[in-house]
Parts: sequence; structure tokens; C-alpha cells
Amino acid sequence: MATAATDHPPPAYVETVEEITRIYKSLPSRPSVEEVEAAVSVLQTVETEEKLQLEEISKQRPPEDVPPELFSVLQEVRKAVVSFQCHEQRKEAAQLVKLDRALQVFDGLIQKASALVSGDTFSEKVPDLGGGDGEVERKLVISEEKGVECADHEDVKSGDEMKGFVRMSSSSKAIGLSSGEGEIEQLNLMKVAAVIETCAKTGASILDLQGKLMDKIEWLPYNLGKLSTLTELYLSENRIMALPTSIGSLKTLMKLDLRANQLINLPSSFGDLQSLADLDLSANLLKSLPESFGNLKNLISLDLSSNRYSNLPSAVGNLIYLQRLNVETNDLEELPHTIGLCSSLVELRLDFNQLKALPESIGKLERLEILTLHYNRVKRLPSTMVISLI
Repeated sequence: MATAATDHPPPAYVETVEEITRIYKSLPSRPSVEEVEAAVSVLQTVETEEKLQLEEISKQRPPEDVPPELFSVLQEVRKAVVSFQCHEQRKEAAQLVKLDRALQVFDGLIQKASALVSGDTFSEKVPDLGGGDGEVERKLVISEEKGVECADHEDVKSGDEMKGFVRMSSSSKAIGLSSGEGEIEQLNLMKVAAVIETCAKTGASILDLQGKLMDKIEWLPYNLGKLSTLTELYLSENRIMALPTSIGSLKTLMKLDLRANQLINLPSSFGDLQSLADLDLSANLLKSLPESFGNLKNLISLDLSSNRYSNLPSAVGNLIYLQRLNVETNDLEELPHTIGLCSSLVELRLDFNQLKALPESIGKLERLEILTLHYNRVKRLPSTMVISLI
């Protein structure tokens, strides 16, 4: 008789298990690992950019006719605006990370309940904590490194949710973004980070974000550096002001289009993009190039037009495979003498600058076929060049 009593759990026992199961199944869906990583990347990026912007504001000095006290108020206003904008940028990501942490608590509790039920003498007589296969409905697994995590292997924005976002070419993996019937979806920072996670997971070789970022997006998330298989990256026609230092991790990148943004400078890690062959930096606000730029020795085509360069670094002479160089519409007053080391140069466009003369070393460019100098102050060509033209 005593044994029979243990074969059937008490009603209260069953009700307790049922309530645990019901509450667990009513919880919102667990974010995927990729979504959580994207959110963490956004938080890291925003924190870094906020710190840099606040430091930049602190370095500002008042104009002569503005009292220091009044200018100090202006600085505080500027800092408050930056902090508010960064708060808005991190809001969605912070909420997702908070949700994931909360659900981790529930995951631990349901695993504990499962262990208690499975170890009971009448466990086969109580409702299962999951589906027919004995797993909870949201399919959890335990990893020694990551704890409890989703195991349904759902791709970030896959299936119907990712329709119009991912396009695969026959020769390479490419990700482009659209929304519905040919309309372009404008992405916030969180969605950009999620797209990058998708690219990293699928091993995409082409990512096209041309004109697809919201106007308020002024920087890219740090997880950009995860795109280790990327060969082409299109970021033109946005409002990007800064690139993350992690961009230097894109070791296989061969084509980079950053045309028509608001870039002020490039990180020193930019010189690590040593596979780069085609680079378009035209129509930005760049005044200088990092010294590491000379490491881009595989560059074939370089467009620096419509910026604010007053000079080019001597390291440009390291670009021995460069065939096309466009520096039209800048404030160049001179070219570095090392330009003569760019022995592969075929086309050099210098229109709309402040050049008064060309260096003698330009005569060494034996392969040069196209040289444009319209709207400069050059009165005569260097003697070395005249001889080479004869």
C-alpha cells in the first residue's frame, strides 16, 4: 500500500509543476546568441563614442569675445546633448541585454525544477515540463562556457523575418538590405549590429549598406571587425563620422566604398587593410591620412576627391601598385616628392586644388597616361616631366 501511494503524485504536486510550466511558457522569446552579441557590441560602441565626444568637447576653448563662464555653459549643453543622444542609441540594446539576463534566471529555475521532477519516484506520473520529447518548449541546452542558452539554432533574422534583407549571388555570398516592395529600410545602430552578426555567421563576402543607415547613425558598431570573410563593403551615402578601430581586422577586404559620408579622420588601424585594392573616400571631410596608410601596398584605385586635404603623407610613395589616384577638389598646395615612387600610376587627377608646382620626381612616372591639372596655379611642368614627354 505504501508503494502504491508514491505511484501517484498528490494534486498539489501536479499543480505546482503545471504552474511552473505555464509561467515559463508565457515568457517572451529568448533573444538569439547573435542578437545578444549585437546588443553588447552596440553598448560597447556607444560607450566608446560617448567618451570620445565628451573628451573632445572638454578640449574646446572659448572664442575671444565669449566669456569663459558663458562658454562653459555651452560646453555643458553640448555634453548633455551627446549624453542624451547616446542614451537613445543604447536604449534598445540595453533593453535586450536586460531581457536576456532576466530569462537566464528563469532558465536556471526551470532546469532546477526539471532535475527535481526527474529525480522523483513518481516523475513519470506528473506533467512534462516541456513537449513530448521531454524538453521544455523553448528547447534549452546547458553549455559549460555559456550556461543555459537557446538551442533551436534559429538564424538571426532568418526565414520570413529576413526576407528582403539577405540576397545570395551565384558566385559569392552577399547581403543587401531592402524592405518590402523595393523600398530601402533605414537601419538603426542595433539593426546594423544584428546584420553584421548575420554576415559573420554566414561567412558573407559582400555587404551592401549604401544609403541604408538612419541619418542619426554617425558611427558603426565595434563588431564590424567580425567580418573576417568580407571582400567587398559598401557604406556610401550615409552620415558616418567615424570608423571603429576594429575595421583593421577585415584582412580579406579588397573593395571599400565610403563615398559621401562625413568622415573626419581614419583610425590608425586602417592601415591593416592590406588586401585592399579599391578604396573610395571621396566626398567626406577628411583633412589628413594616417601614417599607416602607406601599408595599403596592394591599392590599385584610390579616390580622395572632394575632401579637405592640404597635403598628402609621404607614405603615399609606398603604394607601388597604385594605378589610379584622384585628389580633385581639395586644398592641396603641394604633392609629396615620394609620388615619384608610385611606379604603376597610369592616371593622376589633380583638378581644383591650390597647386603651384609639381615635384620633379613626378617625371619618374613612366606609365602615366592621364594627368589633369585644371583650376590650379601651376604655370609650368617640371623639367623631368617635359623630357619624359618628348
